[in-house]
Amino acid sequence: ETEFRQALNQYSFKRDAVIQTLGMGGQISGEYHRVSRFIFAEDGARYEKILLFPLPSMKDLSITPEDIEDLGGVQTFALEANKINQYKFTHAGTERIDELDLYVFDVEPKVLPDPKKSKERLFKGRVWVDMQDLQIVKVRGKGVPEGKQRFPTFETYREQIDGKFWFPTYTYADDELVFDSGQVIRMRVLIKFSDFERARAKVRVIEGDIVDEQPAQPPAKPTPNKPKP
Repeated sequence: ETEFRQALNQYSFKRDAVIQTLGMGGQISGEYHRVSRFIFAEDGARYEKILLFPLPSMKDLSITPEDIEDLGGVQTFALEANKINQYKFTHAGTERIDELDLYVFDVEPKVLPDPKKSKERLFKGRVWVDMQDLQIVKVRGKGVPEGKQRFPTFETYREQIDGKFWFPTYTYADDELVFDSGQVIRMRVLIKFSDFERARAKVRVIEGDIVDEQPAQPPAKPTPNKPKP
C-alpha cells in the first residue's frame, strides 16, 4: 500500500462524486454532486481543484466535513499509508474473483478515535489483496468513528493502470442510515475516478488553483470488472 501511494503521487485524476438521498419507491429526494481533479504533492498531501459543484438539493441530510473527508480519504483509499500502523489485520482466507486469486483480510482500528476529541477518520471493513501484485484490488467497509453521525457501507474497486498499479476507479454504496433519533435515511453514493495522467513533476498552488506543468499522457486501459449499480 505504501508503494501504491508513492505511485499515485505521480498521477493526477478526476473524481466524479454523487451522493443522493432516496425517498419512497427509490425516488431521488436530494443530491450532492461534486466533480474535482486531484493531484498529490511529493509529501503525499492531497490537493483538490473543483470542476463542477452545483448547489446541493439535500433536505433530509447534511453533508458534513467528515463526509467530504471520507470521499477523498477512507472511501477512496481505505488504508492510507501513513496510518497503516493504526490497524489490526486478521487473515480471513482466500477468494477467486474475476480470475484473480486474492488474500482476504478483515481490518479494524487498534484504537477507535474519540469523535469528540479528534476529526481523524479511519477504516473498518474487509480488503482483498491480489496474490501476485500484493496490492489491494477491492475494499468493503465504512469510515469510523461515527459518533452521532452515520456513514454508509461502501465498496471500492480498483483497476490496473499502466499495467502495474491498482488505482481506485469506482466506489458504490446503497445503505440505510439509522440515527439515534429513530430517523432512517436511505443514502446512495456513486464515485467514479478517471483520466489518470502521469503528469506531475512539481505541484504549486496559486490563489487556490493547482498548477501542474508537465504534459499529460493518455491513461492506460483498465482491466478488472466491476458491478453495475
